[in-house]
Amino acid sequence: MFDRNRCLRQAVAVASLWCLATGCGVLPPDSPRDEEPIVVGTTSAPSTLDPAASWDSSWELFRNVYQTLLSYPNGATVPQPDAAERCAFTDGSNRVYRCELRKGLTFSNGDAVDARAVKHSLDRIRKINLDGGPAGLLGSLDRVRAPSEREVVFHLNKPDATFPFVLATPAMSIVHPGSYPAGAVREDGGIVGSGPYTLKSYDEGEKAELVRNDRYRGFAEHRNSAVTVRYFQDSRAMVRALREDRIQVTYRGLAADDIVSLRGEETGDGGIQLVEGTGTDINYLVFNPGDPWAGKKAVRRAVAQVVDRAALAHRVYKDTVDPLYSMVPKGLTGHTTGFFDTYGDPSAARARRILTAAGITGPVPLTLWYTTDRYGSETALEFKELERQLEASGLFTVTLESRPWKTYVEGYRKGEYPVFGRGWFPDFPDAENFIAPFVGERNALGTPYPAPRITDVLLPRSRARSDRADVVGDFEEAQRILADDVRLLPLWQGKQYVAAGDDISGVGRALDPSTIMTMWELHRKTSW
Repeated sequence: MFDRNRCLRQAVAVASLWCLATGCGVLPPDSPRDEEPIVVGTTSAPSTLDPAASWDSSWELFRNVYQTLLSYPNGATVPQPDAAERCAFTDGSNRVYRCELRKGLTFSNGDAVDARAVKHSLDRIRKINLDGGPAGLLGSLDRVRAPSEREVVFHLNKPDATFPFVLATPAMSIVHPGSYPAGAVREDGGIVGSGPYTLKSYDEGEKAELVRNDRYRGFAEHRNSAVTVRYFQDSRAMVRALREDRIQVTYRGLAADDIVSLRGEETGDGGIQLVEGTGTDINYLVFNPGDPWAGKKAVRRAVAQVVDRAALAHRVYKDTVDPLYSMVPKGLTGHTTGFFDTYGDPSAARARRILTAAGITGPVPLTLWYTTDRYGSETALEFKELERQLEASGLFTVTLESRPWKTYVEGYRKGEYPVFGRGWFPDFPDAENFIAPFVGERNALGTPYPAPRITDVLLPRSRARSDRADVVGDFEEAQRILADDVRLLPLWQGKQYVAAGDDISGVGRALDPSTIMTMWELHRKTSW
């Protein structure tokens, strides 16, 4: 769950990352400013404060105020204990997973975090079963038992070597049983968790004030006492706030023009540092099978044949993103170029032949929807470019529509959009997480996508194998199916850029493997 970006000069990047990781001579706080909250800006505001209702970048906030059994300490690429003291499969078939909680865990209100609370937290996700919510992550879970105060046992309905990764997602945050109803989403704007911070105040769409939770017991080590997260509508306003020191860090939503501009300031006297991290976020289109035009496979394949990803990356994103030809991004085991292998370079002539063979001769009317305030300032430009490309082929007439994220989510869950844009930030760093969430009757998109070969054969077979190098063939076949169906059309893969004032350290340590920012790593420094 972060946004679209690309190349710093290598020497500058290496030096910056080294300093950010090591602190470069951090000294103890020696001024009142050292005790002030660090203000972090983002264009991704939460859609909810309840983990049972979110399968989106609300997880950024969740990671910092809730706790999960497993998580990612700095440097880890596989989940490690957090609320748990230890976890492991206890059978030889990856179907029984047992965790033992740390001693003395409490929620921010002082109540005990016990096995009953963990069971309540996961059971309610499945009971609420919200369209587009995280219940889809628990497809392999049969039941949860709490045989003792500190022991939790997960019984799976099929082998699933990825289950520890699922438990490490912020969707599996442990919530207070008395504060979160078993069968309904909590909607009062409050949070009772056991994470590194407590939520002091929340102004929806504006800011979240976080203060250190001294009751927290886990792997995280606080480097600050408070963080305020400010939510912006666009990159320009966010960068202006950074330059004026009204915020000290940005972690999602930097526009391409702003990245280019900040690069220049980094080597000058602007007092800004810009850090590039590895990104696995992707952007893609979703086709609604219930729409009379988007529901036609020939129409979807014709769109796939026309769209020019390289032009999108260059014209809109100034080459700060890479064209993507698979739902599985580069850098993950199992990545392919399935869409390029199937469709090759953009070609209106080939697209016309696809439509003609299906008996479609006139221009196809399509309405494309996008959100105005989730994925960065270029989103509107991206869809204008898609409109230009499709209409230039002479095969489509395109109408563009948009909504703010909160109502946008409601719309696609109700099936209102023929074609709509989404971004995806990984739940966990495995190819499965770029396939499984999007297929099946109930998925993260709220748009049913029956794909029995994937859901009934390929994914179950891959989950039975702990060595992920052994499942490459299954993921390659799944991507060929996705390219043939074109229910999803990958567009580009981003990189993660973080801009910060030059008095802030810890940024390089603050992005976990799913590129969620762990705010406790940030701190002020008095010298490099």
